[in-house]
Order: sequence, then structure tokens, then C-alpha cells
Amino acid sequence: MVRGPVSEVRNIDTGCDELLCRVDERVGIVTLNRPEARNALTGDMKAALVEWMPRLGADPDVGCVLLAGAGGAFCSGGDTKGMAREGKPPSPEERKRILRWEHSLPEAIHRLEKPVVAALAGPAAGAGLSIALACDLRIMAQSAFVTTSYARLGLSGDYGGSWFMTHLVGTAKARELYFTGERVDAAECARLGLVNRVVPDADLEREALALAGRIAAGPPIALRYMKDNLNRALTDGLPALLDIECERMVRGAQTDDYLEAVKAFQEKRAPEFKGK
Repeated sequence: MVRGPVSEVRNIDTGCDELLCRVDERVGIVTLNRPEARNALTGDMKAALVEWMPRLGADPDVGCVLLAGAGGAFCSGGDTKGMAREGKPPSPEERKRILRWEHSLPEAIHRLEKPVVAALAGPAAGAGLSIALACDLRIMAQSAFVTTSYARLGLSGDYGGSWFMTHLVGTAKARELYFTGERVDAAECARLGLVNRVVPDADLEREALALAGRIAAGPPIALRYMKDNLNRALTDGLPALLDIECERMVRGAQTDDYLEAVKAFQEKRAPEFKGK
């Protein structure tokens, strides 16, 4: 779990003990809380994530979301023990309905109007890896690793991982990681561009919160436009993106935050953004 300063902390009751949440200095900190199971995803945890990620995205007191796992892991994916007990789904149509609902989570993270940082203290596997890849930035402990893991379970993959992985590392490497399910250590993750930073295990909490805090202190309107521009760059052509950038640069120059930034630059101080 990531811990921050004790001042200005607002704890949030998610209604699920398996998902902890608080707002600390404009950082919305979400912690997957099943350390005994490497934070494997249960139905209750999924429901809480689907509800609370968009709510944090709409919270004016939150400038950046930090997603972490308790107990030295990020998320080991689906609860395979629970799957074994349940056996095959009651019907293909019912399973499709459930999975489409679950898939609203990675889409919500990707489209959230605020940056999302994932802190990987330990393993991120299967759907857990896909959730991490849906985030905007990833910071990883030296001892952590990731794996797609689906091939070992006789499954093809979910939570958008194939899309995020392909865009991050390219077609050939994404296919290799999916077909083999091999473990990828932190150093290789950094080399491939799967994570932005690798830090010593003991420094992960501090470094992750510092990164999220730095982003959270930025201009909210500009960050919202920036994230959507970057998302559009994955699918839109250059002419369409140039039009969007033009429109948003003009809008940005009309905000109070822009005037504050210019004034702060002239006065050689840090700007204080208000999201107006």
C-alpha cells in the first residue's frame, strides 16, 4: 500500500474491504487489498473498481490517481482458485455479459480525464497486468515482474491487454509475450517500455507518490486535454489530431490557469493551478 503525508488526507469508504481508497494532497490512492492472494480480483473488488475509478476521475479534489497493491504484489489477475471452484460459466451469454461489464474498468482507466499511475510492488499477471497497462504511467520495484499468463490457463486474454501491449511494445514482442506467457523482470520491462521507471523496492511507495503528486499539482484542464490528445494519437490520423490540438491550445490560452502560469514564470515561482 502506498502511504503519503498525514495532512489533508480524506479516507473514502468504498463499501469493499478489498479496495482501499483515500485522497492525499490531490492524489487519489486506490489500493487492491487482498495481500494473502497477491490481490487477485474478486467480484466485489471488480465492482468497487468499476464504481470508484470514474468517481475519482470526476472528483475536483483529485488531480491524479495512483493505483497500487497491498502486501508486495500489484495484482495476480483473476481469482483462479475461485474459478476452479465455480467451474465453467453457467452459459456463454452470461459470461459475455459479465466480461463486458468487467471490461468497462480498463476502458474507464484509459479514458479517465486525469492521469493514472500504477505502482507495481510485485507481480502483475493476466488481467492485473492489463489493468496496469491501461494506466498512463507505470513505476516498478526492482524485484517485481509481469506475465500475461493466459496461455498457461488455456485462455486468450482479456481486459484490453492485447491492445495496450501491442501499442506499448510493438506487434512482434506483444505476440511473443502472449504466446509464451514468460515472466518479464523489471529491467526488461524498462527496456521494452512497459514501465516508465524502475526503483529499489524500499523506495517504491515514496517515488510513486512523489510522481503522482507532481502530476496532481499540474494544470487540470491542460492535463485533461493532454491525455485525450495522446489517446487520440493511438487511433486518429495526423490531420484530425492537428485540428484537435489547435482547438484546445486556443481554449487553454483563455483559462485562468494559463494566465497564472505566465505570471508565475515572470515571477520565478511555482504556479498554483485552480482548474479554471
